Amino acid sequence: SFGVIADIQYADAEDGYDFGGFRRRYYRQSLNLLRDAVEAWAAERPPLAFVLQLGDSIDGLNARSGEAEGALEQVLAALGRLPVPVHHAWGNHEFYNFSRARLVRTGLNSHPARTMADPPAGDCQAYHFSPAAQFRIVVLDAYDLSILGREPDNPRYQESLQLLREKNPNDNLNSPTGLKEPQFVEFNGGFSQAQLDWFNEVLKFSDENQEKVVVMGHLPIHPDASDRVCLAWNYEDALSVIHSHQCVVCFLAGHLHDGGYCLDSHGVHHLTLEGVIETPPESNAFGTIYVYEDKMILKGRGRISDRVMHF
Repeated sequence: SFGVIADIQYADAEDGYDFGGFRRRYYRQSLNLLRDAVEAWAAERPPLAFVLQLGDSIDGLNARSGEAEGALEQVLAALGRLPVPVHHAWGNHEFYNFSRARLVRTGLNSHPARTMADPPAGDCQAYHFSPAAQFRIVVLDAYDLSILGREPDNPRYQESLQLLREKNPNDNLNSPTGLKEPQFVEFNGGFSQAQLDWFNEVLKFSDENQEKVVVMGHLPIHPDASDRVCLAWNYEDALSVIHSHQCVVCFLAGHLHDGGYCLDSHGVHHLTLEGVIETPPESNAFGTIYVYEDKMILKGRGRISDRVMHF
């Protein structure tokens, strides 16, 4: 069994609203909800094997107030009370606060020192691990293609900006207004070809060894488990890698605070977790997933529903 949580977006700030001005965000309270989740996970018997934190652990507000380091310290201290490893996806809010080079030197870098397949080229943070026989977790880097977190003279930044400008002619690159492919906004990102090739190799290995694979990344990759704006830029490319293999049973994402779910045409479950940041103080938004030979059972708390995912 393992824990799942997304979009904590902690900041020591008064409640605010989303960019549309409609959705309440509970910045300060989110840390208390995380602590409640940690307490519940720590009490699980038998103990959990690990926790997946699906990105946006602290809010972009921290960058403006100069509180990024302190806010991250508090979130990592809460998670540090768990006696098991926590695996982190990096989301847009991590990059509002830190450069990619700086993130590597924080506790959000859960990349193991050595892994079976060579990691993808450059500073990509994708990796995989096997917590049990015939079961593998793949962590994707959904901002491998992105203008967030990199210096403008970085070749990957240049490549990403060119792609974004081709797809999004708006002055404000965070605006999806009028776009044929509304996911091409600055707060999203995508997967480089190098990462997709690496992903394909990992899944090939899992196919050959009859493994079941759960993939996680900050951005959803299926339109039926997200709204059209919150998808990864080249979500179809990631989907086609998954669909060319037998082994993937589930894709876990955050980013869309409403959450979402679908079972796709290839029998892959796409679960987008509701965000902690928009969860009222009296509720919560985390879950525990219990893995069986032929299914996974999600026991959700608060805004996250229970779910049985057969495979």
